[in-house]
Amino acid sequence: MKKATAVTAALALSAAAAALALAGAHAFYRRVYTVPSGKRSRESFSPIPALGEEERAQTRALIAALDERPFERVSILSFDGLRLNGRLYHTHDGAPLAILCHGWQGTPTRDFCGGANACFDMGFNVLLIEQRAHCSSEGRATTLGVNERLDCLAWCRYAESRFGPDTPVLLVGISMGAAAVLMASELSLPENVRGIVADCPFTSPEAILRSIGEAHAAPVRLIMPLARLGARVFGGFSLVGQANAAEAVRHARVPILLIHGEADDLVPCAMSREIAAANPALVELHTFPGAGHGLSYLADTQRYTRILRAFCTRVLNEG
Repeated sequence: MKKATAVTAALALSAAAAALALAGAHAFYRRVYTVPSGKRSRESFSPIPALGEEERAQTRALIAALDERPFERVSILSFDGLRLNGRLYHTHDGAPLAILCHGWQGTPTRDFCGGANACFDMGFNVLLIEQRAHCSSEGRATTLGVNERLDCLAWCRYAESRFGPDTPVLLVGISMGAAAVLMASELSLPENVRGIVADCPFTSPEAILRSIGEAHAAPVRLIMPLARLGARVFGGFSLVGQANAAEAVRHARVPILLIHGEADDLVPCAMSREIAAANPALVELHTFPGAGHGLSYLADTQRYTRILRAFCTRVLNEG
């Protein structure tokens, strides 16, 4: 009798622990992998709160200008059947195309209110994509690059189909979008993808979650199992082994430009240095002193534009 009681108690304790773990994993999933409905419903929500008033005003003006510029609504189906949407800005026929991939809980117009203008000035047509689970694109979870890298590939194939294999394509990302385009660099990208630009990328989903946890003195040993469990059970994807920007870049076949703010307190600048070291023959890295996360363009617009222009000129001429 005592033995049976002990077994019953142990089973009950195990069940309670499992239920607690699932509850924690679900809470993590909702906080990190889903996008609040308020942000999903607006394409141009207010600029980053951490910006100074002058930078906020500049960002608002840039977003407004981008919203007023004529564009075409376009969409594709992802590998897992989601309708993904975007804005296609046409400058002129036969122009190269820049595909711009925004960051986690961001929007294309906010994250690329400056970068899109740099592309327009260089004569690019611009495709601003809405990442899965963001804005009007379908999906219940963002996957920190795991599935977004495959979405990047799908958008590149869409561009090849629509504009032809002779139209040069530049794949550009910021933050999570930057990690995604780098993770896509080892995939079978169409031959007309001439280069990749990544602004403040992280190396892998696990690495950035661990880094943010440590920066906030969170119990990382407890959090990471919940992060993995939440991704697998509620998000349907795995954090482990499927997506690593540094490893992908090691096998990349197109030139890559990395840009990172040295004062980035979300994604450490060291992550871009690690990525660059993975394939120094194809990667060039430029850091911006004093620039925070995704703010290198605002920190030194002239230098940022000069670097981007030089890279684009080189890769387009090499092609």
